[in-house]
Amino acid sequence: MKIGLIVVRFFFMLLVIFNPNVQQTAKAFTGTYGINYGRIADNIPSPDKVVKLLRAAKIKNVRIYDAEPSVLNAFKGTGLELVVGLPNGFVKEMSANADHALNWVKDNVKAFLPDTRIVGIAVGNEVLGGSDNELEVALLNAVKNIYNATKKLGISGVQISTAHSQAVFADSFPPSYCVFKDGVAQLMKPLLEFFSKIGSPFCLNAYPFLAYTYNPDKIDINYALFEPTKGIVDNRTHLHYDNLLDAQIDAAYAALEDAGFSNMEVIVTETGWASDGDENEPAATPSNARTYNYNLRKRLAKRKGTPLRPKKMLKAYIFALFNEYQKTGQSSERNFGLFKADGSISYDIGFSGLQDVSAASSLSSLKGIRAQAYYLSVIAITTSISVLLSRL
Repeated sequence: MKIGLIVVRFFFMLLVIFNPNVQQTAKAFTGTYGINYGRIADNIPSPDKVVKLLRAAKIKNVRIYDAEPSVLNAFKGTGLELVVGLPNGFVKEMSANADHALNWVKDNVKAFLPDTRIVGIAVGNEVLGGSDNELEVALLNAVKNIYNATKKLGISGVQISTAHSQAVFADSFPPSYCVFKDGVAQLMKPLLEFFSKIGSPFCLNAYPFLAYTYNPDKIDINYALFEPTKGIVDNRTHLHYDNLLDAQIDAAYAALEDAGFSNMEVIVTETGWASDGDENEPAATPSNARTYNYNLRKRLAKRKGTPLRPKKMLKAYIFALFNEYQKTGQSSERNFGLFKADGSISYDIGFSGLQDVSAASSLSSLKGIRAQAYYLSVIAITTSISVLLSRL
């Protein structure tokens, strides 16, 4: 049995060596749980303190929305795996000029490797399905230029992606009926073809919070919060859904299958629940936010798939690490953080706040100092006894 496995592995190695068309895909996600580290605020903890918070929470997968040097330097040598972002404002430039894409990757990715574990580059965020047609058209070539830049610079193990909102879908209920919008499909298909070629997933920003907020009369809030409910049954597939997030993900799988990409993996790049909001957002409460994020954490810990793709383990980045008071829009936009701006927890889902982490770190250091002092004392006493004995 072992000999057979060795032969298979050796054959695959030969195939990779002698067939340049075999793709070695990069993976940007370890395990199932990640988090988005947004920084649209000037009162949140410094990047080095954020690293302590993440390591204490054992959160390894992190996404940022740019490539800020202070963050990349703080992550050096930590083992945390980081997806950096090319902001939407740079997409047209990178699309039009391959040299600019090369320089951006050189300055913002290669310059920090391998000490900072950059495992992915997200090219833009929620570009398709938006209101800027020029930006939408520019996305594919920007993705290609960024990817080609990594190849020219000899960078391996960095996955190229872009995240989509649910605005790219024509209809997502029931899940099996979901397809891409007519205006999006013509741009989405060549993008999916390229991602399929390089082994990238379909990245989805999925918010049961928003779905419920806009349709409170049609959606049971318990269904949105992973709480016990009768759920729904898709009348085409006869699959049962006991929570809204699974249904949103399977809607994406259905759209991909309709477009001819049934083997592409869906990864949730944003999901969360606001703990505060405006008058027209009554579901944005600390209690609901805690329930959603606590139950989501339990859901991901089961390491299982969705009803339509039971063998594809669900992976999700939570939005977001901190409340960001400088964000525009409704109040909910500024209150998605698992942590408040001072580093304390917004609500308890099993994580410790920054002060708790710092206190534990100080206690650990104090114990280490005491242990070292004790060890040195023992050595000193032992040495003194040896000297005395030698004089007898």
